[in-house]
This record gives sequence, structure tokens and C-alpha cells, in this order.
Amino acid sequence: DAQVPVLLTQSSLVSILPKTIAQVVYLDIDREKLSRLSTDNLASGVAPSNLAYVIYTSGSTGKPKGVAVSHSAVNRLVFNTNYINIEPSDRIAQASNVSFDAATFEIWGALLHGARLVGITKDIILSPQEFVTYLREQKISVIFLTTALFNQLARDVPDAFQSVQHVLFGGEAVEPRWVSQILKNSPPQRLLHVYGPTENTTFTTWHLVEEVPEGATNIPIGRPIANTQVYLLDQNRKPVPIGVPGELHIGGAGLARGYLNRPDLTAENFIPNPFSNDPDYRLYKTGDLARYQLDGN
Repeated sequence: DAQVPVLLTQSSLVSILPKTIAQVVYLDIDREKLSRLSTDNLASGVAPSNLAYVIYTSGSTGKPKGVAVSHSAVNRLVFNTNYINIEPSDRIAQASNVSFDAATFEIWGALLHGARLVGITKDIILSPQEFVTYLREQKISVIFLTTALFNQLARDVPDAFQSVQHVLFGGEAVEPRWVSQILKNSPPQRLLHVYGPTENTTFTTWHLVEEVPEGATNIPIGRPIANTQVYLLDQNRKPVPIGVPGELHIGGAGLARGYLNRPDLTAENFIPNPFSNDPDYRLYKTGDLARYQLDGN
């Protein structure tokens, strides 16, 4: 799909790479030749609307789809936002695989703010005790975790995040008991429950979790992050009342262009925004059901 014209690699990896028509540049063998090239920055000519990357959905509902994301959508995720303030002094963990869109938050949240990105190996992630030790040794201040990993740490090491400033978790329905477990055992400074499909560049909504009410059966997904709109609509694409379930639709600067080489699916899921007079404004139909609470979450 990508048709990449140039491949940067090392000679030791060639045997495990698929065949390609790209020009291959070996960073080890060609090192001397590369050292003689100019180090001046190239004039890229890249605009905010240009494509930043293509990331593939899991394929749980069929063939994986390549979601095409622009530079402006990435900027919207980490710049001038309302859910987190990343500082150059932060140390952000990269616990996500680069093929998972949470890595967009980790990598560019760090690099675009001059913060430090700290990689975590799979072996460490799979061992709760080693994971927590690593977080403390590396002085991690920001981390995103899938809900499943969050639950595991809450069960095995309830005080796992006592040294972390911002813990974000999401990706699937969460059990309130594990969130409560974290809050009762030296919690992080800020615990954020986040929600968002790949088609809207990682995060769409956020909720600062400060308590879990007795008898709670869920944790709210909260409110939209900056430059994002959320609508809960019925089958006629009309807003539903508070407390009534509706399909969650998303608009704003985080929307992907659509699906690479899949105009049919793009047209089906990225629809004109009926609440805007601008014909270029779109909504993404998530297929997820949600309802508004009285507090606006």
C-alpha cells in the first residue's frame, strides 16, 4: 500500500525483510558514503494537510484498513490541548507497539515538546514487578496503558503509579474495581480514562478519574479533547436526549483523511457533518453507543 521509494535498514536485517522494489540504503555498510553528504536540512515543503502516516486497524471486523492521518491531526493530539500539559522535563514511556496508534501520542508527545522518550521492552511489560521497577528507575512521568495492562498492574502491584504524574488508560471497557484499587494505593497525580478510535488519531475524549462511586458499573469516557467535537445521534442523525443511548460520531481536527485505497469504506464511515455549513466538514461514525450523563460526561 505504501509504495515506499527508499528503505533505510542495516545489512544484518536484509534476510528477514520482505522483497521490495525500493532503493535500499544500508546505515552500516553505507556509513562512510552517508557521512560525506550535506547535513543541511532539506526544504520539505510539507503542509499540515499532508499525510503523516498510515496505520492499520486490527482487522477484527474484516480485512485490516489503512487509516491515513495528516500532520495537523497529530498536532491536534499533542499541542494546545486540554487533557495534558507535556513539559521538556517529562520522561514519557513508550510501552505501545509502533503499529498501535497510542504510539503516536507517546512518540510525538515527547519529541514535539523536547521531552525524553523512554522505550520499554516487551519482556519488562509482561512482568508487572519488573515493569513497576523500571517505571521508578527511569523516573517515568507520563505513560499510556491499555485497559488490560492497567487492570493487571492494579491487581498485582496496586501502588504501581505512585511515582508517575500522568497515567492514561483506555482501549476497552474498564472494570471500576481496578480503578478504585489504584486510587486507594498511592495513585498517580492524574489518572485519565481516554477513549478514541484510530480514525480520530488516538484520543477523542478524556476523563480525569478522582473517585469511583460505590456501586459504579463503568467509568465515563468524559468530554472531547481540544479541537474535537462529539455527537450522540439516533438513526435519523438527530441528537439524543441526556441519558438516551446514541451512536457516537466524531468531528474536528483529529479526523483521518479516510481509508487508504478504500473510497467505498471512506464514504460509508466518514460522512458530511450535518451541523456545519462547510461542505468539507465531516463526521466519523464510530459504531459505538454512548449516552450523556447529567454532569455532561
